[in-house]
Amino acid sequence: MPRRSHRAALALTSALSLAFALGPAAAETAKPLVRNIVLVRGAWVDGSGWKAVYDHLVADGFHVSMVQEPETSFADDVAATRRVLDLQDGPTLLVGHSYGGSIITEAGVHPKVAGLVYVAAHAPDIGEDEAALGKSMPSVLAMTAGAIAKTPDGFTYLDPALFPKLFAPDLPLARAEFEARGQVLAAASVFSTPLTAAAWQTKPSWGIVAGADQIISPALERFYYERAGAPITTIPGASHSVYESHPREVAAVIEHAAAELGKATN
Repeated sequence: MPRRSHRAALALTSALSLAFALGPAAAETAKPLVRNIVLVRGAWVDGSGWKAVYDHLVADGFHVSMVQEPETSFADDVAATRRVLDLQDGPTLLVGHSYGGSIITEAGVHPKVAGLVYVAAHAPDIGEDEAALGKSMPSVLAMTAGAIAKTPDGFTYLDPALFPKLFAPDLPLARAEFEARGQVLAAASVFSTPLTAAAWQTKPSWGIVAGADQIISPALERFYYERAGAPITTIPGASHSVYESHPREVAAVIEHAAAELGKATN
């Protein structure tokens, strides 16, 4: 499929802005044929963060599943995603947040995947890894000494004292602190494993930039999406927890992608 132009990306951003103002019923007039959505979380958090996005999508008639990848290795996380994709009953839109973007890039070649949505996410190419790419456009996290800690057996986590400030400054403090204390520790190797597939090369993709992201540089997110030819939606002021702090806007992008995929199959 030809890559979309930047003009198309700008047009989609404008269309989505109108959709947010009019509401989901007016945003999509045709019932999408792609009804299956699989949500893949990023590192250190669990799938419960998708709850508000899940509620929006289910209310609009989508069948939504979430992957609870173990974060023990990149291969294990991709396998966990494929396992959930195998359970889908038809074409599926695969959505990834943060490190989940690397996972969906690799797992997205699955035959049931019709398209991809990246939410403040990495999208490496074949042979690339997100750790190296992150060094090319450092985030606030990367420049904060001691923010990422590591256990003796090589699993990483974000310093709980810094988690609310860096990961989720636009969430209620109590909620961010709860997430900081319930982190899923990630093997350090998951961030530096080179990809062997890049689904965005052959499948339609959409990207959300979190305008105030401190975990991944917004400039890096934009680079990924432009390279993939993906229409870009920027949510100004949003933190890395954009899917929690702006669930309606994130759900609207997912629903638009599902509708566009539905039109493509007609």
